[in-house]
Amino acid sequence: QVQLVESGGGLVQVGGSLRLSCAASGRMFSSYTMAWFRQAPGKERELVAAIRWSGGSTYYADSVKGRFTISRDNAKNTMYLQMNSLKPEDTAVYYCTGGLLSPFKSIATIDPDDWGQGTQVTVSS
Repeated sequence: QVQLVESGGGLVQVGGSLRLSCAASGRMFSSYTMAWFRQAPGKERELVAAIRWSGGSTYYADSVKGRFTISRDNAKNTMYLQMNSLKPEDTAVYYCTGGLLSPFKSIATIDPDDWGQGTQVTVSS
């Protein structure tokens, strides 16, 4: 199991940027496929972006393609989400997650084993 702690959320104006970080403890991190989910009030939880253990394969939801970038540093046990050109509809609680995923399964099918506590991102118009 891996413990996950997010940071970097906050209030930003439309068009601004934020960088979320996720610090992980546990030796499984470097083996995990990691992902960011988000959930806005009254909406279903949404997979935003995911990255395989090697960093060689990534996934982005259509709503964030071209604006968000997911990355990881296995040496630092840390994952990041760079969010640019933020929109009001990006307002949500963002969760760092991770789990083992077969290389034969699509990265978009990740069903995480571990979750962080979440960090609020609010984009004001």
